[in-house]
Amino acid sequence: MRIAFLSNVVYPWVNGGAEKRIHEIGSRLAEDHAVTVYPRKFWDGPDEIDHHGMTLRAVAPETDLYVEEGRRSITEAIDYAARLTPPLRRSIDDHDVLVASVFPYFPVLAASLARLRTDTPLVTTWHEVWGEYWDDYLGRLAIGGRVTEHVTARVPQHPIAVSGVTADRLAQLGSDRAILPSGPDRADIAVVPNGIDVAQVRETDPADDPADVLYAGRLIADKRVDRLIDAFEQVASDATLRIVGDGPKRDELERQARRSPASDRIEFTGFLDEYTDVLREMRAAPIFASPSTREGFGITYVEAMAADCTVIGADHPESAAGEVIADAGFVPEPTTDALADTLDRALSGERPPTDPTARAAEYDWDAIARMAERAYRDAIG
Repeated sequence: MRIAFLSNVVYPWVNGGAEKRIHEIGSRLAEDHAVTVYPRKFWDGPDEIDHHGMTLRAVAPETDLYVEEGRRSITEAIDYAARLTPPLRRSIDDHDVLVASVFPYFPVLAASLARLRTDTPLVTTWHEVWGEYWDDYLGRLAIGGRVTEHVTARVPQHPIAVSGVTADRLAQLGSDRAILPSGPDRADIAVVPNGIDVAQVRETDPADDPADVLYAGRLIADKRVDRLIDAFEQVASDATLRIVGDGPKRDELERQARRSPASDRIEFTGFLDEYTDVLREMRAAPIFASPSTREGFGITYVEAMAADCTVIGADHPESAAGEVIADAGFVPEPTTDALADTLDRALSGERPPTDPTARAAEYDWDAIARMAERAYRDAIG
């Protein structure tokens, strides 16, 4: 196959979930297939380079990706899509399949223009479906996000979702016909999860000073770290909680922690410099807790299971935690009391029915790349 990935960002120059997925899948498939990535140019040197067996073909210069309050720049996304369309159109016959990350949506629309009057299939990777979350993210501009998401869902495509929860939300989004035609049916949406390098996790040395309970992730409202702090107050008086990460809720959460009777046992570290630093914390901590009520997938759950943590998520219809963790961890109701009870049992040594490391092995990137390869072949027909 000749595979083209369409993404404005590229790993390792930009380190996020979507670009990491492209790198891990693309570099593995490059052993047997021709893989090209069309990103912005974040590297020095020529516009086209070889990287881990893949061809990186820059279509736009490097620029800022974020605006105020950590939001992705809409202007940047539109600019990238506009710059992508002409070169992709010129080289469309060089590729058997196009693979576009849906967020920030506009590359999907650019790919649709580039493939007009061709039979080159477009595969889309949906990491999340935002729906009502647009109101929190963009406020009065949310209608623009909603319309763009609806239009993107209705572009002719072969959709992939990273979880069943995301697939269900995409199918529901596509069924809201209104003026626009319908989007994909649930049966047409392939599920190819995100993955991890299991060996890297297992080979990472544990941190020297572990916490009893670890959280790692963005400090935003949906992660419900406030409930984790409330629940932690109710458990063993000698346990420690370490919160790794940063975000708009950090100041508020730190004030909450200072007011807590357990304040001397709660630590905020901010973002750690290296990914392996987070893995070291996971390898050392016996418990990983993230009671998020909104997870399109939840890669930290898989990383923590690979590190042999007792993982605690939250049971919520907008979270894939239960799907990802299954019975290799605990997924209580997202209430303070239910979370405190689960924390207490885990701190007392209770372990889940299934070995967490065995569950995590199912998400190794080698297995995920094979699933993606099958989905791309299916799209080609």
